[in-house]
Amino acid sequence: MPIILRPRHLLSATLLVAMTAVAPLPAVAQFAMVPSPLVGTPHPSQADNDRSYRIDGARHLYAAYPMRIYKGRMPPLLYGVMITETEIDGDGSIVDVRVRRPPAAPEVGPWVVAMIRKAGPFPPPARLGRVVYTDIWLVHKSGNFQLDTLTEGQN
Repeated sequence: MPIILRPRHLLSATLLVAMTAVAPLPAVAQFAMVPSPLVGTPHPSQADNDRSYRIDGARHLYAAYPMRIYKGRMPPLLYGVMITETEIDGDGSIVDVRVRRPPAAPEVGPWVVAMIRKAGPFPPPARLGRVVYTDIWLVHKSGNFQLDTLTEGQN
């Protein structure tokens, strides 16, 4: 049996198609590609413990991805919050990246881990020999981020 669209149904179908065409893309697209880092040769870190190395590690990531740093205070609802541990050897090479708290948005986790790996080598921990750099990633739906160590705060 053929479907017959009456004028009032045709209008509804047209509106449905129009609304679908202008619907915003999900935030997933921002995390489909890992940006290329702007990394030079890092200066050795003079940190004497893992906690003080956090500043050097965070600054290194900010220098690697200046185009992805969220400017200003973060909004109250974030797209992803994630805790990572990055094990770094005496040369600044990444030994391992572990996710201690995965984000609610599953596409953010692999994106952050890939960004960390691509940003290597990190500043060599001259006084430590080896370090575990831990930080909290605060990720906006735009694909920009701040690290808890250097955050400008949240509204």
